[in-house]
Order: sequence, then structure tokens, then C-alpha cells
Amino acid sequence: MSFAAVDGTFLLMEFITVYRALNIADAELMRSRLESADFVVAIENEDAVMGSEAGILVRVPEDEAQEARALLDYKDGAPS
Repeated sequence: MSFAAVDGTFLLMEFITVYRALNIADAELMRSRLESADFVVAIENEDAVMGSEAGILVRVPEDEAQEARALLDYKDGAPS
């Protein structure tokens, strides 16, 4: 469980990984794409060493995970 601030209120939510990035720039790009679509986003392991198996985790609340993955699967209007 993680805390997330939504409209100034802290909520306890179960977050699910929807993307595993190899570097912080990629993770921030995915966060930006999700936040622009009004998803609540958390990034974990920001200090992960580039190329590590864990990677940098981009996470959203469990009930938004399927929609978030669908959004990230589309690049330039076509499925990746």
C-alpha cells in the first residue's frame, strides 16, 4: 500500500507496476503521459542503477492499471 495525494487529500491505495524503465528520463516520460490522462502516478526505485533488473517502476492505483497499460501500449496512435 502507498499513500497518494489526490486533490489535496492523502489516500491509501494499492499501486501496480504498469511500466519498468531503464532510466529516469524514460520513467518521467511515461509518468507525463499518464498524468496528462489524469492518472495518479508513483515512481519507485528512482535510484536504480541503469541496466539493473529491478529498473525504475512506474505505478498506478490497482483499479486504473488496465487502462494505464492500454494507454502506454499506444504510441503515435498505433498499438506498439
